[in-house]
Amino acid sequence: MEPIRVIEGNVAPLDRVNVDTDQIIPKQFLKRVERTGFGEFLFYDWRYLEDGSENPDFILNQKPYTDASILVSGRNFGSGSSREHAPWALQDFGIKCILAPSFADIFYNNCFQNGVLPIVLPEEVVKKIISNSELDGNYSLSIDLESQQIWDSNEEIVLDFDIEPFRRHCLLNGLDDIGLTLEEEDSINSFESSRSQYGGVL
Repeated sequence: MEPIRVIEGNVAPLDRVNVDTDQIIPKQFLKRVERTGFGEFLFYDWRYLEDGSENPDFILNQKPYTDASILVSGRNFGSGSSREHAPWALQDFGIKCILAPSFADIFYNNCFQNGVLPIVLPEEVVKKIISNSELDGNYSLSIDLESQQIWDSNEEIVLDFDIEPFRRHCLLNGLDDIGLTLEEEDSINSFESSRSQYGGVL
């Protein structure tokens, strides 16, 4: 997992509440075993028309939002089923950070496990960011995970955000559960060597 320190990029506004994982990545695209390749199916039912062509009214089909690395949306983002493919699809599309007033718990946890930064902000701040990004497609934010600060290109918004210290440590160092286990590799090897001296029983 790639470490996250500073995220800078344009903001795509998705002004909807209760965006669920079935919309983020529909079930018919869950047959892949790799974590990559899901980006083209992100928000499939919203991004594409029935004939398979792009829906010109959907925000992520409109330039310059197509290149956004930050998504801002309404409360309860990521509700519904617990599929880990949802953060995979967002990340594969290029989204590195999601701003919302609240997230579904399982989706929130899955983001941290997969190198996507979810940030909870007050609803009035989210509405302001949505408004700014709708008015200006080049509206951008800088998000500093180390200092836990966000500021925009106009310096109109400068604010702190909260994140659990352990989750912050993992993202700053690019650590998922496997990475955390490997940090204890020397201790694990030492333990296994001790076990072998006693026939595998301690």
